[in-house]
Amino acid sequence: MRFHLTAEQVAIQDAVRGTLAECWGMERLHRFADGDTDFDADSWQALMALGIGALALPEADGGAGLGLLDAALVCEVAGAAAAPGPLIGQIIGAIAVANCANAATRELLPAIASGEAVVTLALEGDLVQSARAAQYFLADDGAGGLHLIEAGDGVTIEPLAATDRSRPVSRVAFGTVEAHPLYPAGDPMVQRLKDAALVLITADSLGGAQHCTDLSVDYAKTREQFGQPIGKFQALKHQLAQMALEVEPARALVWYAAYAWDAGLADAPRAAAMAKAHLGEVYTRTTRAAIAAHGGIGYTWEYGLNYWFRRSIHNRAWLGSPAQHRARAADLAGW
Repeated sequence: MRFHLTAEQVAIQDAVRGTLAECWGMERLHRFADGDTDFDADSWQALMALGIGALALPEADGGAGLGLLDAALVCEVAGAAAAPGPLIGQIIGAIAVANCANAATRELLPAIASGEAVVTLALEGDLVQSARAAQYFLADDGAGGLHLIEAGDGVTIEPLAATDRSRPVSRVAFGTVEAHPLYPAGDPMVQRLKDAALVLITADSLGGAQHCTDLSVDYAKTREQFGQPIGKFQALKHQLAQMALEVEPARALVWYAAYAWDAGLADAPRAAAMAKAHLGEVYTRTTRAAIAAHGGIGYTWEYGLNYWFRRSIHNRAWLGSPAQHRARAADLAGW
């Protein structure tokens, strides 16, 4: 059993991290948050140029032949950078289309895998990321199945001033629309895809929580009070240690959930539920602690910690609260 990433997986994270460092810094994030768009084309194209849209697809479908774990590692880096765009929806949408039996729908795969056609999630609610930029919506069909809805007539989009400023959402309603069937009610792939989405959300949360912890530690080493770095003060030492103690064990929870999904293990659904429940709370606690550790500057708009705090609130609620997923995990365990 391996407990560390392979050299290839480290290289994938390094490539994504380097790309985002070039095209998505704090100044760019501020401009995006202050603007009126819900999509950043430059950062999206830079990420898609790395092949992220096709990362978890078989080589026969033009993909990299990797798995959900590798996609989770990408989402972890994206979460650390508070990257915009429906990255999770794109990855899940590609997997959904690649595995469906509908030949006509599968013809959409090349455009989705390349990122040319943007896919966003419209599951279990009407709040949708990057809705105005999306060409396709991966949505519930109202009867327990999944279908892919094309943007256009019949799709009503109402932009909202929502909590997460790094991934703006809109309220979306579907009327008479053109829909591509994917999976009918009762098909095991429906829940499997939703579990995959849960895992990628937890990976985003893990990356954000780690970023806030690292940022707080670095700040404590350089910020001085009473002639010494504040990191030498015992109370802050304890606070930073608690942040690290919460984040690091959560990494194994996320990575295992992704591995279990890839391997088709019996406990994969429960692992996804447990990871979503736990990371939803770890991320919010860590961002709150990071803001407190920074003192007054942590509350300012310019410093930017609010982006990760807001993102943590969104991730906590997205596709179900911690309480809902703990209840599901208990049911799956037969408790």
